[in-house]
Amino acid sequence: MTADKGRKTRNRQRLNRIEGRVRGISRIVEDDQYRLDVLTQVSAATRALQAFALELLDEHMHCCVADAAARGGPEAGEKNDEASAAIARLVRS
Repeated sequence: MTADKGRKTRNRQRLNRIEGRVRGISRIVEDDQYRLDVLTQVSAATRALQAFALELLDEHMHCCVADAAARGGPEAGEKNDEASAAIARLVRS
C-alpha cells in the first residue's frame, strides 16, 4: 500500500468513526435522552472533526506547501496564501 493510499484509508476510517458518532447523537436525541448528555456527545464529535481538520492541514503544509516553497516561484506564495486562508477558516469555526 502506498503512503498516499494508506493516508486515504486512515482518513476514511476516521471519518467513518465520526459519522458513527453523529448517528449515535441522532439516536440519543430520538430516544429523548438528557440534553446535557447530547451536548457532551456533540462536543466530542466537534473535537473529532477539529482534530481531523488539523491533521488535513498538517498534511497540506508538509506536502503541498513545502513542495511549492522548495520549487519557489509564484506557486509558493499561492500555496502559502491557501494555507493561511485555511487556518483562518479553522480559527473562525
